[in-house]
Amino acid sequence: MKRLLLIVGLLLGLNACASGPRPPAPPKLPYHAWNIGLVAPMHMEVRVESVDVLDQRGFEFFHVFGGVASYTGAVRGWHKGGGKMKPINNVDLPDKIYLRWQSLVEPQAYRIGIQIPQWVRDEMVKPHRVFCRWDQKVLTRY
Repeated sequence: MKRLLLIVGLLLGLNACASGPRPPAPPKLPYHAWNIGLVAPMHMEVRVESVDVLDQRGFEFFHVFGGVASYTGAVRGWHKGGGKMKPINNVDLPDKIYLRWQSLVEPQAYRIGIQIPQWVRDEMVKPHRVFCRWDQKVLTRY
């Protein structure tokens, strides 16, 4: 009898472990990823500690991006620009983006939460027809 109770208890325990939380289904977007980009003011260096995303399904994604975004370099003729971009895979359209960064010019850290309006999310999934000069074709891009 004790063995039977032990076996039933183990089976129930293993079943509870096997039926744990499932990962969220991938979002239904017309593309596999959207991009997030970082830039800094001219001749400034910024270290981005963290970019966190709260998507429109309510899921939070922490540290999706970070690093140094800078416009340093030779002052003569001004730097042509730049920054960093990263594709964000398997994340639905953003509802809010949280950003934490440090200015390397002044000893201070900043953070902000940016609410993304619905019209921006609508624009992210709206198809646009673009002309490709290389192969002379009209393509649909988002």
